[in-house]
Amino acid sequence: MSSAYIVDAVRTAGGKRKGRLSGIHAADLGAISLNALVDRSGIEASIVEDVIMGCVTQAGEQSNHVGRNCVLASNLPDSVPAVSIDRQCGSSQQAVHFAAQGVMSGTQDVVIAAGVESMTRAPMFSAALRDEGKDCLSDAIKQRYGVKFFTQFVGAEMMAEKHGFSREEMDEFAVQSHLKAAAARDAKAFENEIAAVDVTLEDGTSVCHDADEGIRDDSSTAALAGLNPITEGGSITAGNASQICDGSSAVLVVSERALKEYSLEPLARIVTLTVTAGDPVIMLEEPLFATDKALQRAGMSIDDIDLFEVNEAFAPIPMAWLKHTHADSSKLNVNGGAIALGHPLGATGAKLMATLIHALQTRKLRYGLQTMCEGGGIANVTIVEAL
Repeated sequence: MSSAYIVDAVRTAGGKRKGRLSGIHAADLGAISLNALVDRSGIEASIVEDVIMGCVTQAGEQSNHVGRNCVLASNLPDSVPAVSIDRQCGSSQQAVHFAAQGVMSGTQDVVIAAGVESMTRAPMFSAALRDEGKDCLSDAIKQRYGVKFFTQFVGAEMMAEKHGFSREEMDEFAVQSHLKAAAARDAKAFENEIAAVDVTLEDGTSVCHDADEGIRDDSSTAALAGLNPITEGGSITAGNASQICDGSSAVLVVSERALKEYSLEPLARIVTLTVTAGDPVIMLEEPLFATDKALQRAGMSIDDIDLFEVNEAFAPIPMAWLKHTHADSSKLNVNGGAIALGHPLGATGAKLMATLIHALQTRKLRYGLQTMCEGGGIANVTIVEAL
């Protein structure tokens, strides 16, 4: 089977809810990363054979085929097709997988995997709530699993309890995420992955948005201890969970033939792609088992991997992942994670890929592994080799 290569990967800096990116239409937000990717790679836009766009809340401005609308809002010619996909939080990581599979099958040579989510303009859950009185879970599902609904917040509490993490331990993990993100920002570690955005604020002033808005340099366990839990009597709070975020991301995936034909220099090669599913009630535990399968499929051990990106949807997920895999914690989310940098849902998969690949390049390391929990008890795992 042919190999798939990543030529470049970009993202916007995260925008806080009602922050600097909140005035940008979702299609225009997605177009920003598409344009930046094409400009940086130097490819002729017309050679792109497909755009696979991840987006979770496909409602409002993100409805009616947001992927195609992002292409139409971009500098890509309208001859470039697109598709919108939803694998919940893993949507644009799955977009990378689909793009790679197209290339590895020999049916495509140049594909963009991307993601967009304006959580300000298309709020989380708004797609599910638009039809009042209609339930996305059928009676058969409810009877099978003994629940009235699936919720990530209950799943996160279940994860914390099952794996024995205290509120204090999760708050400390959250603080470390902010400290690592602040250090990475100050060291300009994100410089090669962020597509700067010129933004006009409500007061009419223009600013360049090129730094993640959610990083709290003064984060402390004392401050987090004062936050109320999301569910009564629980230990998950807004402080040890990912931040609501606006953003977009894009990854250029090509074949070896395209590398030669268009004189492209790859940043990484995709080693293996894995997706698994399990218990939809606890929901968030599947990255642990998906990682086992991915490593087995690649013929690798956890110690062979140099850097890990495990999405910080809630602190207990990467903490449980570390406990299960016995991975070196110093290799995990070295530039901070979603607790500090934000989790723009459908854009996060390609966003983390941009961070992982550029971190491997900067640190002159070889192998990286990315995974995240996804609604419905699903998880994607991607292993890449920096070149």
